[in-house]
Formats: sequence, structure tokens, C-alpha cells
Amino acid sequence: MKLSFKNRIALYYLLATASMVTVVFVLIYFVVQTAVYQELDDDLSYEAHKHSEEIFLRNDSIFFKNKNEWAEREHREVRVNPVFIQLVNNAGKVMDKSPNLMGDALSFDPSKAFDLHFDTGLNQQEIRQIQLPIKQDAQLKGYILAAMSLEGPKLVLASLKKLLLWLFPAVLAGLFFITRFLAGQSIKPVQLITSTTNRITQNSLDERIALPAIKDELFTLTSSINELLERIQNALEREQQFTADASHQLRTPLAVLKGTLEVTLRRPRTPEEYQEKIKISIQEIDRLSVLADQLLLLARFDSETSALTPEKIQLLPLVNNIVKRYQPFIEEKKQSIKVEIAPNLEVNAAPYYLDLIFENLLTNASKYSPQGKEISIRGWTENGHIKALVIDQGMGIPLEHQEQIFHPFFRSKALDHKDIKGNGLGLSIVKKACAALGIKITVESTLGKGTCFYLDFSAEVVERLWVEGRG
Repeated sequence: MKLSFKNRIALYYLLATASMVTVVFVLIYFVVQTAVYQELDDDLSYEAHKHSEEIFLRNDSIFFKNKNEWAEREHREVRVNPVFIQLVNNAGKVMDKSPNLMGDALSFDPSKAFDLHFDTGLNQQEIRQIQLPIKQDAQLKGYILAAMSLEGPKLVLASLKKLLLWLFPAVLAGLFFITRFLAGQSIKPVQLITSTTNRITQNSLDERIALPAIKDELFTLTSSINELLERIQNALEREQQFTADASHQLRTPLAVLKGTLEVTLRRPRTPEEYQEKIKISIQEIDRLSVLADQLLLLARFDSETSALTPEKIQLLPLVNNIVKRYQPFIEEKKQSIKVEIAPNLEVNAAPYYLDLIFENLLTNASKYSPQGKEISIRGWTENGHIKALVIDQGMGIPLEHQEQIFHPFFRSKALDHKDIKGNGLGLSIVKKACAALGIKITVESTLGKGTCFYLDFSAEVVERLWVEGRG
């Protein structure tokens, strides 16, 4: 049976309350039963002890003194419960009894302990009985038996049981409707959240759920959903901007390539002219190829981050390999690279991503540094963290652009250095690779003096990558 959330809450409340009501009703019944029996037993004990003082012994016989007087007195006292009194000898033979027993007699049970109350019967009627010994000179002479009818107490308990059995379903039915109403009131904020989120689409991501007045669990849930919507909206806006920028960047070399080929086909040309146009076309194709590779690389970060396999990597050999790889490009600009990294410095990282980071930082430093300048790469340990930096002596980055240089396709003052080739994706790749490896990257730059990129290999973040199963 499928129930709505509101009915499920009401049902759970009902089951919990039903258990408590059951316990309470059972306790009420047993408390009343105990009180009724206690009152009856007190009366029995009172009558038995009172009448035990009104007997006399003659040889082996036991009789009541002034039997008629105490029988009449019984009708004048406040305790009006009919009491049956009987005297028996050691053998259980009836010696005397109260007038109200008439032709009946109380049953004597020698197995019952003295001064113990127990249920028995008299002329097909339930009674409560007690047996007390009668002694003379420390010798047992017989017993006095006292009994009262259980009809009244049984009637009270039966009425109470009937009342409780009728009340139980009535209470549960009332509780169900009350809890259902309260559950409906309680889930109204959830219904508001649901209706608002149903209205939110890709074209209305700026709408937010109204926060509840009370800062409870629903307030936290609403805040979390609003924050999630904010992140989704930001991600979508970045994706739309990225798509627009990517299409623009791809369109430019394609337009150049198409224009070059169209101009080439307008009239016959010399072999030298054809070679020149083909070279321009190849350059644009290479540019397209690099751009496509970088775009694919950026797209892969989101899908492959969870599959990273960090391992211990010696930093110095990795940086030396990158420097050796780009040595011809460095020498062409007559630049020099100074590497100061401890020989045994190790970091936990994915080798491919770490190579990307230093490769892009190094090529970026070389591109934006004039000829003959020095580039420094350093690495050290500080407060348990491994840190590294890449310093150039280039043109520097304006302060207002330092937050934007990691955005895709952003190039600071691109028009001021048209001779420097690039599409603004290198530092975006560095930023995403650092985020994937848990490396904190920051930048400091001064116009006309140079730029420094800091890398902080946080041991805590790397350890988290291993714990989450990425290693």
C-alpha cells in the first residue's frame, strides 16, 4: 500500500502513540485492579482480626461470643461490605459461622498460607477469602475464615476494561486525524520547495526558494538547495560563455584558412606563392589542432578527476624533463632557466596532470618574458607542505586582471602583444589540473617586472584524494 508522505508521517505518529496509549491503558487497568483488591483485602483483614477477638474456646470446640450482637452491629457500621465469617477446627470441621452463610459454608484449604488473601467460590459466586489460625497457649486450636464477595470489584474492573477497549480505537482515530493535520502543516514548506523547484528551468535559474522564518532543518535544506541552484546557474553561465568563446576561437582560424584557400584559387600562381599559402594554411590547421586538444583537455577534467591515481613523484626529474623538452624554444629566445629543487623532494600527484601544470607555467613564462631573461623554478618544504614557484621577468599582469587570468580564453591586454601567440586556455588548464590534484595556486605580479605563480601541495587535500578512493 502506497501512502503519501503526509499519511506516512501520520501513520508513524499513530503507531508510536498507539504503543504509548496501550502501555498507559494497561497500567491504568492494573493500578485500578491493584487498588480494588487492596481495599478488599484491607476490609477482609480488618473483619478477620476483629472477629477473632469475639470467640471463645471450650475443650475442642470454638464458638462466637454474643453472636447475635455482633451480627446486628455489622449492619450499623460504615464498612457495609457483606462479610462471611466461619470457624473450623484443626480437622477443618465447621464449628460456627456467621448467619449470612445460612446453609452454605466456606471451603477450608490447609495448603494456603496463613494471612494470605486468595480467590475462591461460594455457591457459584466468586469471593475473596483469608484464613487466620486460632491459638491458645501457643497451641493451634482451629482457624477463622473471612470472605467477601468479588461481584462488586469484578463489575468495576469489567466496566473499566470495556471503557478502555472502547476508548482505544476512538483515541487512535482522533490522533490519526490530528497528526495528519499537523503533518500537513509541517510539510507545507516542503510543498513550497517542490512547487518552486518545479517552476525552475534552464531559463529561470535565477529564481530562489523563500527561506523559512524558523532556522530549523527545513531552513538548512532550503539554503542548501538555493546554494546548489546558485552553483548550477554559475556553472551553466560559465558553460554558455565557454561555448561562445570556443566557437569564436574556432571560427577565426577556419575563416583565415578558408580565405587563404579562396584567394589561392582565384588565379594561377607561382610555386613559391602556392608554398606560402600552403604554409599559412598549415599554421592555421596546427592552431586549430592545438585549440581542439586544449578544449578536449578542459572537458576531460570534469569526467576524469574522480579516476585520478596519485602516486609519489620526484619533482626535480619531472621539471628537468620539461625543461629539456622545451630547451630549443628557450634557447631561441636566448633565455635561461634556473631550477632550485631539492633532489629528494616528492609529491603525491597524478604524473600527467603535474606535467601539464609545470609545462604550461614554463611555456607561459617564456612567452611573456623578453629575450635574454631568466626564468626560475623552485621547490621546498614548509610547515609540512611542499611548495613550488615559477618566476619570470616578463611584462607582468595588471592587478585587476589577476583574478581573471584563469578563465578560459582570457588574455590580459591581448592587443598590446599581438606578436605573442596564444588562445588563453593554458592557465585555465593549469587551474583545473591544480584543483583536481588539491594544489593551491596563487599569483603575484608587478607590471614591467614579472610574475610569480605559487603552488602549495597541501598534504591534507592529497590525503583526502587517497581516502576517497582516487588512489
